[in-house]
Amino acid sequence: MTAIKHALQRDIFTPNDERLLSIVNVCKAGKKKKNCFLCATVTTERPVQVNVVKVKKSDKGDFYKRQIAWALRDLAVVDAKDAIKENPEFDLHFEKIYKWVASSTAEKNAFISCIWKLNQRYLRKKIDFVNVSSQLLEESVPSGENQSVTGGDEEAVDEYQELNAREEQDIEIMMEGCEYAISNAEAFAEKLSRELQVLDGANIQSIMASEKQVNILMKLLDEALKEVDQIELKLSSYEEMLQSVKEQMDQISESNHLIHLSNTNNVKLLSEIEFLVNHMDLAKGHIKALQEGDLASSRGIEACTNAADALLQCMNVALHPGHDMLHAVKQQQQRFGDLREQFARRLASHLNNVFVQQGHDQSSTLAQHSIELTLPNHHPFHRDLLRYAKLMEWLKSTDYGKYEGLTKNYMDYLSRLYEREIKDFFEVAKIKMTGTTKESKKFATLPRKESAVKQETESLHGSSGKLTGSTSSLNKLSVQSSGSRRSQSSSLLDMGNMSASDLDVADRTKFDKIFEQVLSELEPLCLAEQDFISKFFKLQQHQNIPGTMAETEDLDGGMLPRQHNSGVLQSISSEKDMIRQMMIKIFRCIEPELNNLIALGDKIDSFNSLYMLVKMSHHVWTAQNVDPASFLSTTLGNVLVTVKRNFDKCISNQIRQMEEVKISKKSKVGILPFVAEFEEFAGLAESIFKNAERRGDLDKAYIKLIRGVFVNVEKVANESQKTPRDVVMMENFHHIFATLSRLKISCLEAEKKEAKQKYTDHLQSYVIYSLGQPLEKLNHFFEGVEARVAQGIREEEVSYQLAFNKQELRKVIKEYPGKEVKKGLDNLYKKVDKHLCEEENLLQVVWHSMQDEFIRQYKHFEGLIARCYPGSGVTMEFTIQDILDYCSSIAQSH
Repeated sequence: MTAIKHALQRDIFTPNDERLLSIVNVCKAGKKKKNCFLCATVTTERPVQVNVVKVKKSDKGDFYKRQIAWALRDLAVVDAKDAIKENPEFDLHFEKIYKWVASSTAEKNAFISCIWKLNQRYLRKKIDFVNVSSQLLEESVPSGENQSVTGGDEEAVDEYQELNAREEQDIEIMMEGCEYAISNAEAFAEKLSRELQVLDGANIQSIMASEKQVNILMKLLDEALKEVDQIELKLSSYEEMLQSVKEQMDQISESNHLIHLSNTNNVKLLSEIEFLVNHMDLAKGHIKALQEGDLASSRGIEACTNAADALLQCMNVALHPGHDMLHAVKQQQQRFGDLREQFARRLASHLNNVFVQQGHDQSSTLAQHSIELTLPNHHPFHRDLLRYAKLMEWLKSTDYGKYEGLTKNYMDYLSRLYEREIKDFFEVAKIKMTGTTKESKKFATLPRKESAVKQETESLHGSSGKLTGSTSSLNKLSVQSSGSRRSQSSSLLDMGNMSASDLDVADRTKFDKIFEQVLSELEPLCLAEQDFISKFFKLQQHQNIPGTMAETEDLDGGMLPRQHNSGVLQSISSEKDMIRQMMIKIFRCIEPELNNLIALGDKIDSFNSLYMLVKMSHHVWTAQNVDPASFLSTTLGNVLVTVKRNFDKCISNQIRQMEEVKISKKSKVGILPFVAEFEEFAGLAESIFKNAERRGDLDKAYIKLIRGVFVNVEKVANESQKTPRDVVMMENFHHIFATLSRLKISCLEAEKKEAKQKYTDHLQSYVIYSLGQPLEKLNHFFEGVEARVAQGIREEEVSYQLAFNKQELRKVIKEYPGKEVKKGLDNLYKKVDKHLCEEENLLQVVWHSMQDEFIRQYKHFEGLIARCYPGSGVTMEFTIQDILDYCSSIAQSH
């Protein structure tokens, strides 16, 4: 605040001949915070004017400007809001009331105190101070502000200087000595003037009387000057002596400086020579190791590694300025460069030979893995190569071109090796899936020969690994196993012509195990190779390499680096990118082989897509938890997309084939094939997807299938001619409800309720429709009775109507004895039995509902008789118990 105060005084108030006495940082109450300053000022000219000035920063914020000023005499009231509690708010009442909020209570109190003191000093009209502490008005202004108000520049503030007590007393004595001092001021002033002249003359006489003493003093001064001259002469002689001594000391100092400079230069030269000797001298043993070291033995590799590290340290030493100008240093650097080039060439050649030899040795072991569903273990190969990891790191930092060439050669050799191993591995998997043991024997003896199964599956795939054959060709596929084997197809409608017992559950389990074993073999293979690549090629320390990297889509769907002039690897931005590119190159056959295997499994049995979706999802989830951007995670994710498409295609086929179902016009419908097969699909899916990661895909498939089942059940019911529509709807929705209740599929709770509602509605509709009016004439009679009542005739007066009297009622009742009623119910039971199918077993449920409906009608008739024919004694010729006995005996007899 002090700095702001000085700035305001300098920039605003000094040019206007004003002095700043107090300042407070405020903002308007109740509005957005826009800070400004209230300043209490006084003018430096007479008469003194006191103002309150509002100052604010300019819009640009680099200087302050004067906005408005109020004269202190116009201030009527100062309201501090609260005299007890601290409160930064206060009001100033000029022509209107200005409400302010100070940045702190201390600043507000200091400002109000300054206003009070200025009011007391300069204004006749006193300002009202409301809600201001009495202590605040009594205490003095702080030191800095007190000086501004009362100290320092008294002439600018005070109008006169008061006499002290002594001066006042002396004047009184003088005035008492002259009687006319008060009445005749001019005579008194003249007297005082005469006395002043007398005193001045006395002073002059006193000065002239002291001339003798002045002469004596001047003589003493002359003698002192002579003594000073003598001292100066002596000092000059001393200075001449010291000058000769100084010249001698300068010569000695210069000589010492030259000696010291020579010693310092010698020490520095020795230090530089020691530095070059210590840091640029390579031991003879290291030189020999680099030139002749055995790169095949562990001891030789260790010696070469130590020598390479020593050479790298010598080459990377930070030379001091000027060292590179020395001829010896240039010779040593040239020698190091030759050693590095020679050893790098020898190391690259040796490692290329190791790659070729290891690939050849690994190929010789493929025959023993051809029958078993396992992949060869590359751990010994990796273990032997990891001995060269430090040398690869050295080669990477010293000669990146050779490092890049080794990387390319490694990928070329290993990609061919892995391609043979993986294709043979997948060939064995396909043989085990299809069960062609003869082909297995042939494969054991001729591992590189294309099997019949492979040729057949390749005809179903394009370059992207998708099925190209039509759905009909898939449904016609037959796979032979030691004799003729039945055709398998798991689409729901294709299974319409076969029973559940025909489904080969063992084959599905076998496929699931084989598929899981394939994935379980591939995962450790990829992870081990990726770990080896990271360690061997030292990609943890990989830095950005200048250049550009372009990617092209490989024929197998992967992304491979496009080769430019600098080679296969250029400017890969991170370690993970480089590892991924190498893995894609090495294992480029995995994704198409997996797609081929998936297509074969889907061709054998489309239900296999359920197993594959679960297994593949689990392995993708596991791989992504380890490294979401890894080659394994990306590849399995791509294959999972294919599996998901096959799964979706399987579901779409079910729905499409539901729509194409045809029913027999001569036989009753019963439970529709796709309803029974939905039950089988749901049961199988629930067992497969238990605790699976992709449960959401199955739930979506359930929704699609169940909606298709609902729509097509209703469609078949509408088209049915032999079986009533209500029977088709009732039986099938009862079966669906029972299935959903048993399986407890959470996502189908709404469909389960809907199925139950549809079953109940159509059961009731069928009962009412089939039962009809078993007592037809009696029913017509009472309809007429109800019509008369509806016209306004009272119920007890209906019996007076000629057509509805008691005699007519008795005639109608006699036409329905118990024997006739039982006969009609028996015919109804036979009719219902013809409509319903045995497998759903709803006959007794329907019959019980019809019994309840018949009893309801009976009770309705009895109620009408009791109300419309009271006291007539007319009753039905059979009772409710008779109806129950009739229905029970009919059900038991059939």
